[in-house]
Amino acid sequence: MVEKPDVIGAIFGQTEGLLGPDLDLRELQKSGRIGRIDVELREKEGKTEGTIYIPSSLDSSETALIAAAVETIERIGPCEAKITLKDVKDIREMKREYIVDRAKEILQKLMKEQPDADALAEAIKGSVRSSEVIEYNGIECGPDAINAEEIILVEGRADVINLLKAGIKNVAAIGGTSTSEKLAELTKNKRVIAFLDGDRGGDLVLKKLSRFVKIDYVARASQGKEVEELTDKEIYQALKQKHPFSEVKKKRYRKDFLPETEEKEEPLDSQIKRKILDILDKMVGTRAAYVFNNKMKMVDKLPLTQFSEGTKPLQGAKIVLIDGTITKEIAEAADKLGIEYLIASSAEKKFTTEKTKILTAEDLANNL
Repeated sequence: MVEKPDVIGAIFGQTEGLLGPDLDLRELQKSGRIGRIDVELREKEGKTEGTIYIPSSLDSSETALIAAAVETIERIGPCEAKITLKDVKDIREMKREYIVDRAKEILQKLMKEQPDADALAEAIKGSVRSSEVIEYNGIECGPDAINAEEIILVEGRADVINLLKAGIKNVAAIGGTSTSEKLAELTKNKRVIAFLDGDRGGDLVLKKLSRFVKIDYVARASQGKEVEELTDKEIYQALKQKHPFSEVKKKRYRKDFLPETEEKEEPLDSQIKRKILDILDKMVGTRAAYVFNNKMKMVDKLPLTQFSEGTKPLQGAKIVLIDGTITKEIAEAADKLGIEYLIASSAEKKFTTEKTKILTAEDLANNL
């Protein structure tokens, strides 16, 4: 059994003077031509195994000499040792590939975003319509909401503006508790359509709204979408597919208007799997952990050495990708942190965890 300082000491001590003063590891590290040496150790059957990472900015021949010199180490601490070169990777080449791929994406985006006359005209119309939002007794609404026989209730100002852009003016925002009585007065003797977001928040708004407004119909944005995000076509489609509130309450909801079944964990779809594989390729050499939400939007990143149950950015994370091998310690820490998916290029073995699903790049590729 040996410790990390024993390994570092052996690397510097047993290579000292081996390749002459110009390639002495201590001097190379002082000048920044050799980076911080990182060591990961694992205990197995009373012995220590591990991986050594040595970042080098030397040229290829000098780097090869350093790698060969490290392989000559025969003892670490009081123990016999064997070091074998696993791989030498040119991170600069990988960065160049990333730069080229990223440049293509940026160029494609720029080409798509070139404005045309129709888009500019539509933007002007949208701006004019958003200025049509009025306030009636503290309620933000469209100009036709007061006198129309039918009124559409949405959750907030952004939803009102989006419907105005689509040419729908008999719309009003539900707002907070302070507008409850005023909203009941505004909707009195009108046919009321509640047009809500397609998530659990929309369910809760419907429950609250029904306590002080007589609702005739319910329309919902598609699953996971908000009304403010919908296109004109999606808005009209959702309103066309509205359901009588009595039917919604009877068939789709319990007495408290919450869904009949609890939300189930959504499996990773093919598009997300491909994105993960692409990111794993680009992460090679970073020795980092990348933290994502369930839509694969990065929320944080940190050195792999900081991967522990006490690390705040990892707590409750949805998807975490790591550049390295998933060890027992990493798998256990991920499970305690409540991470849903822990994914890396490889794993020491198949781990069974209570909360975390452990996957490798091979698992993802086989299930595309």
